[in-house]
Amino acid sequence: MKAYTIRKMRQPDDYAAVAPLVNLIWAEPTTADRLREDEEKIPPGKLHYEEGRLMGWDRPKWVAEDETGQVIGYATAWRAPWTEPGTLQHTIVVHPDHRGKGAGTALYETVHRWASEVRASRFIDYLRESDLESLAYAERRDYKRERHTFESVLDLTSFDEGALRETIDRVKQSGISFVTLAEEPGEENERKLYELYKVTNFDIPGHSGGYPWFEEWKKWSLDQTGCRPEWMHIAKDGERYIGVVTLVHIEQTGAMYHEFTGVLPDYRGRRIALALKLLAIRTARSFGAPYLRTHNDSMNAPMLRINRDLLGFRAEKGLYKMVRELNG
Repeated sequence: MKAYTIRKMRQPDDYAAVAPLVNLIWAEPTTADRLREDEEKIPPGKLHYEEGRLMGWDRPKWVAEDETGQVIGYATAWRAPWTEPGTLQHTIVVHPDHRGKGAGTALYETVHRWASEVRASRFIDYLRESDLESLAYAERRDYKRERHTFESVLDLTSFDEGALRETIDRVKQSGISFVTLAEEPGEENERKLYELYKVTNFDIPGHSGGYPWFEEWKKWSLDQTGCRPEWMHIAKDGERYIGVVTLVHIEQTGAMYHEFTGVLPDYRGRRIALALKLLAIRTARSFGAPYLRTHNDSMNAPMLRINRDLLGFRAEKGLYKMVRELNG
């Protein structure tokens, strides 16, 4: 007999059981409340097709239950309106004590059946570099490693600006000023920040698909749990927003996640990104965060140089973007 059953996730009842599972694979921990809050931001799924390719959004979820009714595995497949046409992302995780017994395969087959039903053409998953078992499992099912995202951590308790101490003042002397979003509130400035995010996001190696419209961007950036306007540092040339760095507080660890850094192409090479990152480090230290964590694509050499060579972020195992073509 099977030691598990697969069923649709019950919301919000199952979040308390699912949060510890996703914490096995996420870099920073989450909670049942945070999962529920994020899900409540998403309206019911509404898929459609353009020129035969899957569009729209949806986010079904399933769990694996053992014979006692304990949730031992979790899976979700999802796409946003701005996801590349035809593409679905998915996450599958099984508790270590229950692996090797078929629950993971059953969850994967459930997700795959749904993907076939909605005529998806591409699957994407992000697997931890250190999870050799899951990587091998994916590769046996024709997933290919498309990109490598590095993870980096900065110990704020021992950080010393050293020779970088004058960087912010020197950038200011070149005519650039720095503010936080808390100092310049209001929708007009939020829309300026949105345009900056949008332009610089498309320059990130590996970016695909489109970009959220203003209201959705605000929901997942400015209004996300752990984000505050005073933790968003903005570089300005006159009244023009030309650079930004954003921090998000992780309640469970007290740490900060260095979520985003962007500088307009015309202003790169002037140490503006470095100055923004130093401001972010000062903010995180003043708040008592023990460390900063961030991720960078392996092809983003300029940002990796700033983080690791100049600031001293410690390299840790990152993520592989795993891709499987479903037809064609």
